[in-house]
Amino acid sequence: MDAQARQQQALQQQVRKAEAFKALHERPGIFVIPNPWDAGSAKMLASLGYAALATTSAGYAFSQGRADGGLGLEDTLANVRAIVTASELPVAVDLENGFADAPAESALSLIRAAEAGAVGGSIEDATGRADAPIYCFDHAVARIEAAVAAVRTLPFPFILTARAENYLHGNPDLDDTIRRLQAFAEAGADVLYAPGLRNAEEVLAVVRAVAPKPVNVLMSGGLKLTVQQLEEMGVKRISTGSALALAAYGEFFRAAEEIQQSGTFAFTGHSMPYAKANAFFKT
Repeated sequence: MDAQARQQQALQQQVRKAEAFKALHERPGIFVIPNPWDAGSAKMLASLGYAALATTSAGYAFSQGRADGGLGLEDTLANVRAIVTASELPVAVDLENGFADAPAESALSLIRAAEAGAVGGSIEDATGRADAPIYCFDHAVARIEAAVAAVRTLPFPFILTARAENYLHGNPDLDDTIRRLQAFAEAGADVLYAPGLRNAEEVLAVVRAVAPKPVNVLMSGGLKLTVQQLEEMGVKRISTGSALALAAYGEFFRAAEEIQQSGTFAFTGHSMPYAKANAFFKT
């Protein structure tokens, strides 16, 4: 097979993934989109029957010895390519703020993610700056408008998620968060997402405010709700953010701490068997 034929085959496969991902958002009911941080964790999640995956900026940064927000676009795209290659599932990418302030430059990161194999991605209204952590309303909306315009040029449906980040940056203002999400929906975003919501009442308020647009809810940290409860509220999609990576790192740290502090190896009694772990990576 020549290079052109391989390229066409890859595009056809991506189109199939994109259509499948779009269908997940259109069919009745809720779905969980867990967040692997590398190819290995992606293979494990795919084996469990999940229908789609999404990257985690924090989980990947930790795996590279960096804090969340400490990696750039090229690092992120390399991780996307690894995760896309690891399974046949649709993959959406956490693009933080698009790695740029300007709407056009931020939107270009979505095109780059699609070129890396992703069929969905998120853009947030957080600046990455401690002195002014959230973009002003008009600029935040302009960034989503540019993102929508960019992804609509792709030869397949690319699911754009617009994130309102108030709650993760010390401003739990539900009214402003809803105002932003509604504006993002009006701008054409496919999915709305406000990470850090604290309780069922806030989740329900967001779902009702942007209906019938799909809502993604982050189940990580303080929010303690079940899949069934979120489905009854009308949530379409649940992500785990860095929660799975933190679970893995937590067990790793406790095991290493046990050896150092007590000189014992009790942790091996509940570790995944070598043969089972190895089997995930034989293909």
